Amino acid sequence: MTDHTRDDTVGPPTTGTPTGWDPTRAASNGWEHGTLRRATIHGVRLYNSGAFHESHDCFEVEWYNYGSGTTESAFLHGMVQVAAGAYKHFDFEDDDGMRSLFRTALQYLRGVPDDYYGVNVHDIRGTLGDALEDPTVLEGWRIELDGEYPAADRLDREYAERLE
Repeated sequence: MTDHTRDDTVGPPTTGTPTGWDPTRAASNGWEHGTLRRATIHGVRLYNSGAFHESHDCFEVEWYNYGSGTTESAFLHGMVQVAAGAYKHFDFEDDDGMRSLFRTALQYLRGVPDDYYGVNVHDIRGTLGDALEDPTVLEGWRIELDGEYPAADRLDREYAERLE
């Protein structure tokens, strides 16, 4: 962990021991990169609430903290593509654009652990693959975080507004 990705205000996972968290690590409440966990929480909640553009921004801003070739960068870049693809599908009815973004997301998420920072990446890969054939699978689909499907609240929206 580097100081620029440390955030001691981010709490531990609500369930399990996902990749990226170690209960014996004191800094960032056990997270290797506390800012990555913070961005992930806000990004997932916003995605699950249909705020795809704001979700995209949460992942994109954090992505800039990591060099290419890292798992952190691959995860965040993949999640940027997931949110952008959903934005194309739901806001613009552009399923060709969605498919292009989802194909890229799948490439980035290929080697990311299934439980990365509490996100069920395995489910994301499966859903994106299914959406390439049938975009309607996205209707009602939400991203799992710590075994739940959290929705955005005021704090998530305020976080995204501060990114602008």
